[in-house]
Amino acid sequence: MSTAKKDDSQAAERVGFHKGSLATLSKEREELLRILQIVEQLMQMHVKELKGLGVDLVEQAKKLKGKKPIEDLLSKEKGK
Repeated sequence: MSTAKKDDSQAAERVGFHKGSLATLSKEREELLRILQIVEQLMQMHVKELKGLGVDLVEQAKKLKGKKPIEDLLSKEKGK
């Protein structure tokens, strides 16, 4: 096989690989967006229920402002 044909074949193979990768990643992104929409709906349902129960989420957020994130607190516990 000549070098030119071999280069063309390799280039076509690489193009196919990247096109296939993009198609797969596009489908993965669509699925991720679908999952995020479901999570957002569930969060909104919980917010609505908490408001209905008289919980002031704005006040709760103000109290937590300035406190360390829970991830920091958990990592300290692991270190003990």
